[in-house]
Parts: sequence; C-alpha cells; structure tokens
Amino acid sequence: MTKKAAAPAPEQHAADSHDLIRVQGARENNLKDVSIELPKRRLTVFTGVSGSGKSSLVFGTIAAESQRMINETYSAFVQGFMPTLSRPEVDVLEGLTTAIIVDQERMGANPRSTVGTATDANAMLRILFSRLGQPHIGSPNAYSFNVPSVKASGAITIERGEGKTKTEKATFNRLGGMCPRCDGMGSVTDFDLSALYDDSLSLSEGALTIPGYSMDGWYGRIFSGSGYFDMDKPIKKFTKKELHDLLYREPTKIKVEGINLTYEGVITKIQKSMLSKDVEAMQPHIRAFVQRAVTFTTCPECDGTRLSKGARSSKIEGKNIADVCSMQISDLADWVRGLDEPSVAPLLTGLQHLLDSFAEIGLGYLSLDRPSGTLSGGEAQRTKMIRHLGSSLTDVTYVFDEPTIGLHPHDIERMNDLLLQLRDKGNTVLVVEHKPETIAIADHVVDLGPGAGTAGGTVCFEGTVEGLRGSDTTTGRHLDDRATLKESVRSSSGTLEIRGASTHNLQDVHVDLPLGVLCVLTGVAGSGKSSLIHGSVAGRDGVVVIDQGAIRGSRRSNPATYTGLLEPIRKAFAKANGVKPALFSSNSEGACPACNGAGVIYTDLGVMATVESTCEECEGKRFQASVLEYTLGGRNIAEVLAMPVTEAEEFFEDGEARTPAAHKILDRLADVGLGYLTLGQPLTTLSGGERQRLKLATQMAEKGDVYVLDEPTTGLHLADVEQLLGLLDRLVDSGKSVIVIEHHQAVMAHADWIIDLGPGAGHDGGRIVFEGTPADLVAARSTLTGEHLAAYVGT
Repeated sequence: MTKKAAAPAPEQHAADSHDLIRVQGARENNLKDVSIELPKRRLTVFTGVSGSGKSSLVFGTIAAESQRMINETYSAFVQGFMPTLSRPEVDVLEGLTTAIIVDQERMGANPRSTVGTATDANAMLRILFSRLGQPHIGSPNAYSFNVPSVKASGAITIERGEGKTKTEKATFNRLGGMCPRCDGMGSVTDFDLSALYDDSLSLSEGALTIPGYSMDGWYGRIFSGSGYFDMDKPIKKFTKKELHDLLYREPTKIKVEGINLTYEGVITKIQKSMLSKDVEAMQPHIRAFVQRAVTFTTCPECDGTRLSKGARSSKIEGKNIADVCSMQISDLADWVRGLDEPSVAPLLTGLQHLLDSFAEIGLGYLSLDRPSGTLSGGEAQRTKMIRHLGSSLTDVTYVFDEPTIGLHPHDIERMNDLLLQLRDKGNTVLVVEHKPETIAIADHVVDLGPGAGTAGGTVCFEGTVEGLRGSDTTTGRHLDDRATLKESVRSSSGTLEIRGASTHNLQDVHVDLPLGVLCVLTGVAGSGKSSLIHGSVAGRDGVVVIDQGAIRGSRRSNPATYTGLLEPIRKAFAKANGVKPALFSSNSEGACPACNGAGVIYTDLGVMATVESTCEECEGKRFQASVLEYTLGGRNIAEVLAMPVTEAEEFFEDGEARTPAAHKILDRLADVGLGYLTLGQPLTTLSGGERQRLKLATQMAEKGDVYVLDEPTTGLHLADVEQLLGLLDRLVDSGKSVIVIEHHQAVMAHADWIIDLGPGAGHDGGRIVFEGTPADLVAARSTLTGEHLAAYVGT
C-alpha cells in the first residue's frame, strides 16, 4: 500500500506578512538615529529614565506620522480646518496603522465642561428625560445647562407664485435649560470693588489695580476718549451714573482719535475676559487677582445645579436630571438598570454600557456633574479611555502615556486587564510606562537611554521582560528594586489638627497630621486623599501645596524664564556691562529683529505643514548681534542659556560671574534631578516627568513650613524615585514638614507615618482606615494598601 504524500504547507498570504511596524533613522528631539521593529497585535512597553526619548519615539514619531497620513486623505479644503502636522524627522516608517492617542493632557479647563458633557452621558440623559420626563417640557435642549432660552418676534416674508410676496408677523421660541441667573455656571460672582480700584485716586493717577489696565496704553485712550467721566476726578467723587459707566456699561461703539473702538465697563470686561476661563488655567498674577477680587457663591436660584426651574421640574421616578447627574456613577448605573421602558430600550442599553465602563475602569466614584477641569491627569486619561473600551474597531494602534498615573496598586491590576483586553481584540498597544507592574505584562519591551536629554536617545535594549531583567541597563538593574522599611522613623514635633472634614466624600473625618516628619497619605483612587488636603489643609498659613497641574508654556518659555532664573542673570549681565537688563531678554529689546527672538522663522504654506527653519541672521541664538558682544565671566547670554544646569551651577558659584540668586535656583533644579537640562530649552520639548520636577523645583522656593506634594513620582523612572526620596529627606531634616499624597510603594515604605483612607472609593471611602508607621501597616495587613505594601517589601 503506497503512503500518501504529506500535503505541502499552505503558503503565507502576502497580506499576512505585514506584522511589524518598522522605524529607521528616527531623529525627533533627542533621538539618535533610532531603528527598531515593533510587533503588531502585541503589547509593547517603552521604558527608560525621564527625558530619555520615549515620548519622542512613540508620540512624536510613530503616532504623529500616522495622524499626519490620515489627515492627508482629506481634501485640501477640509485640511485647512485641521491642525497642520509636519513630517517627523525619520528616514523610513513602514507598517503603520491608525493611531489613537490616549495621553495625560488635562481635559479642557472650560468651566462649562463636566464629566457628563465630556463623555456623551449627559447627551443620552437629556434625550431620556425629553422622552420619559413628567411633566414633558420639550426637546433635549430644554435639559441642557449650556443652552439659554430664547424668544424672538418679527416680520417674515413668504414668497408666493409669480414673484408675489406676503409679509407676516412670526414669533420664535427656543426652550433651553440654562439657569438665567448664573448663565449655567452654577455660581454667581461678587466683586470686591476695593480690589479693583483705589477710590482716593483719579483714573489718570492710576486708580485701577487690575492686571494689564495701564492708563499709558489703549485703555487710557479709550477711557479718556469715551467722555463718560472726568479722568482727573478721584473715583470716590464720581456720580452714580459715572461709576455705573466705569464698572457696568454694556459694550458701546465710540470714536477715539478718528478710530472706531468699543468701550465697555470694567466689570463687564473682566467677566468676559477672565471669568470665562477656569481659575486654574490662568496665569499666576491673574489668578491671584481673581482670588483677591472675586468671590464665587452658589447660585441661589438653581442651587448650583446650573439648570432652569423648568428643567428641574421634569422627573423620572421622582428624580430630575440634576439629581441624577449628582449621583455617584456606580449608583446611577443601578438606577438606569431599574428603568424598564421598551420605547427607549436602545438608548438605555447604550447608557448602561457607558456607565458600566466607568465602573470597570475604576471611575465609578465620580459624578456626571463634576467639572472636568478638576479631574487629575490620571482620571482625565481614563475618562478618555472609556470611549475606546466598547469600540468594535480592531487592528488599531493604541498609544498610552503612563496609564497607571494616579492609580493605587490595587487599581493597576484592573488597568493591566484593560490593556490586555484591547490587545486581545487584535490591536497593537504601545505604552510608555515606569511602573514594574505594567512592564511585567508586556509582550515586547523597548528600553531607551542610557541617560536623559543629550545623554539619551538610543535603544539600550529590545526584547522580552525576562531579557530586560538580565540586561545591564538602568531599567534592568532597577526593575526588581524593592524598597525596605526604615529601621527607625522620626518622631513628630507637633500635629496639624483636622476636625470634621466633610469635603466631597469625606465622612466627618477627625485626624492629626504629624509635623516635622515625612507623612504619606494613601488609599485607592477616589478614597478622599485630595479632598482631605485641598479641603482642610491647603490655604492654612505656612502651607505650600504643589499639585499635579500641568505647566503651560509656549516655545518662548524655557526653564530659565519659568523658574525666574533669567531675572538675576539679566541683572548680572546688565551690571557687568553698564546697560539695561531688557537687552538680555529674547522676548524684549534684545530680540533678533528677523525672527523676533524665536530663533526660528515659520513659513506658512497654507494647507501644507508650516516649515520651521533656523533664523539665518542670529543662527538660532535669538539675540541681536550687538547684545552678544556683552559678556559675563567670558560668556555671552546665548552661551549661558545653552549651558546645562550642572555647568551653570559652577559658573555662577564664584569668580566674576558669581550670582547667589541664580546659584540658589540652579541648586534646586539639580536637586530634583534636572542637572542635564539646558537653561534655554523650550518648555514644549520637555517630557511630563521633567515638567513635574521643574514645577517642584520652582515651588520649593516658596516660604512655608509645611509642603504638600500631590503624587511627585508622576513620570519618574525607578532610578529617579531614589533621588526624589533623598530630596524629601533633606526637606524634613531642614526642619520642614512634608505631606505626600502617593501610590508608589517605595515612597510609602520610606515614610515616617502613613494615613490610609478608604476602604473603597466614592461613598464607600472617605474614612481613615489606618494611622501609624509603615511597619505597623505591613504587620496588620488590615487594608488593601497594607496587603500590597507587604507583598512589595517581601514580608
């Protein structure tokens, strides 16, 4: 009997051979000709110290090129409305798929934006109430706090046949849900007039104390040209009409020196220009003015719900839309599950899925009426993730920027499951991450380094997690680092008493925070840590709070301008050369006239990407040639701004260039591990971790006895955490009290005292579940934090 020949293996289809993303010769920011191959449909984690080039490779090269190529598929007309993206500095990019970026950018700080409006949950609820609410009041717009009610009447012209027309009177009504008293903001503003002006002075003597309102500029010309009041009369002698015109006059067209301008009252102007922004997004001097001059009180008419009386009167099962939005999302999901109405079944299913996704991702403790500007970076990132969880898209590249930020070790397990879930649907998942718990689940690891800034930008390792462990890279050596509990802890020198704290979800908390030690607040996300600090500690005398707020800065901002370092440097240059300090600022008189001090010239090519080329006149130095002839210690201002922090520290320490004020700021920058940054590097090129530490270095200069740090390990590599702990120790040893809100177990283990909040999130939290030393917490293992910390220190 003849044996049957084995059937030949089927040849691989050509379409199945594209299973790699190839990058060759990437040179974006500090990358040094990086070439790598990434497997598709796998979870790849990018590691490396902060500033080593991870974001430049993942976001600046792979994701940016994918987005640019998708944008190019649209017509030139549509592209004109889209952001123009230039091609990344790279030789070859092959095998790209559609990239969806989920980054740490805070959600828009628009005061009208809430968790509900940002995630479509509000839109669904408004449709639900317009169908089922009793009494029925109107369309979904009638339940929106962003839509005002409008009434209008007038003549309309109706066309008839043979060129005839007929004029009729018509009225028009649009019912909106906006509260008319507070314009849908939930709060009303009262102005402290003494903070706006000094009534003993006249306007021409500079009575107005509002930032930017100088009588030497356009405001002076508009005020004097309006003719509404006498510029030389003290404000306290103004008549009622004159004072009303100065403060409250509605926009009015006037002519000044032959130019058409608009005059409006000072308070009317402030409400439009300053109060339409989120307070946290303002520049520091404007924020200080607003906090001094304006008091925000809950709107008495809508009681803070932002909604009109009509919208609040319509109910489903005894609850109006404001009640529903103020419920904790996990409770709201149960309430929606209890609604049985076949006529809106698809809507209820969609809403149910959306609310369940919140709980699944660990945000079930939020409420839909929470302003989106108050979410932390980690919460904002997870809120953006929600829309991708139930997506039926596959073969997409998801790009995550440290998705575990702000997560308790208990929540990190859940996040890992979500990342694996996205991968298992057939997607490529690229994650920039520092936490060993997430690095451990990777199919493929790319480690960049070896250092940060110019000392980084190369691939140190590429392969499996086991291979990384055995490699001699910075990440490999620190991957299994486990902090040990301190043998002895410091004893407190006093206490900061908190009594009856009830902000947000806190349940009448009484606690004593020890002073003179390193005290760490822990607990799962949403347990009430930030509420305890911001509600009961911030604002006290001598307390300096360093939060997670993002640094905002343009291409013209750099570490020297942000930290205030440029001020003493300019003065030192001016003194040494006998000229004005303004000459040594590239944003002022010393700027190169060709590029206006930007160092680059932008050529706008319409729909094509804007081309950025180095200015030929100043060769990118940003200053006029005449300014560069002035030197201090043998260096000109451009050479000083090109120095790394460590070199500048030595330069300003002694000798001719000795400048104690500058040296002090440079010391703090080196302390937080930013010794490699150049003083003039644009802020826009810094990584998230670098910005966090730059902020830390700046705010440490504020005079205070108690420093409160909100998750200072954000964006820090395992090796950098040791340096941060050293900095915290030095602060405590110098007699300060340090309170840290933190999830990183290395910081917990290093603490002198731990306060653990919980046991859960939202209304399941808000209580103190443990107070004591880290050793006691590990021994008791009575809380989630205790169990994870015990596993971490290996006891």
